[in-house]
Amino acid sequence: MQERLYLRRFVVGAFDTNCYLAADPTSLEALIIDPGGDPHAVAEAVRSEGFTARGIVNTHAHADHTAANDALRGQFGCPVMIHELDAPALTDPEANLSAFAGHAELAVSPADRLLKDGDEIRIGELVFQVMHTPGHTPGGICLLMDRVLLSGDTLFAGGIGRTDFPGGSYERLIESIHSRLFVLPDDTAVYPGHGPETTIGNERGTNPWLQL
Repeated sequence: MQERLYLRRFVVGAFDTNCYLAADPTSLEALIIDPGGDPHAVAEAVRSEGFTARGIVNTHAHADHTAANDALRGQFGCPVMIHELDAPALTDPEANLSAFAGHAELAVSPADRLLKDGDEIRIGELVFQVMHTPGHTPGGICLLMDRVLLSGDTLFAGGIGRTDFPGGSYERLIESIHSRLFVLPDDTAVYPGHGPETTIGNERGTNPWLQL
């Protein structure tokens, strides 16, 4: 973990999604990443730490990563950001899997900023690079800040994102991981969308889905 990055994980929703609060401790500007539920806990953390929420970032459009978008945008007035290829799914219960999950169908409001590969998201002095890593969804992204990677549902500790949902592609996911993530330094910390943190080196060496 970079000392100049505040990063706190919240396990939210029925699918134990990792929602992250990332902040610059100097400017107190923050990003909320993948708010899939429990908006009150996330909002309370923003306020108790004295942060100013500058944006909500969805690594992809599945409902377990987006369900609290509107509640948090309403409280903080900050923009929602998602890759342009996943943006239409925010308002489509079948595409965002809320209908598939057997819960109330969810259509959150459209995003305020559409992201592309190579875009930068700034909070204070910190810069997150948007890495397009399709496969789990067409517009899946990771966020990279120095040696910290927020990997969404692209890469897990000992696993990879599912590709049997609409828009998924096993071949594209494997290519995304090998060409975009496994070129990063071994000590890059990986904070996934579900489950515990890991490192690029550990996944390159031991992940059973990714051994060539």
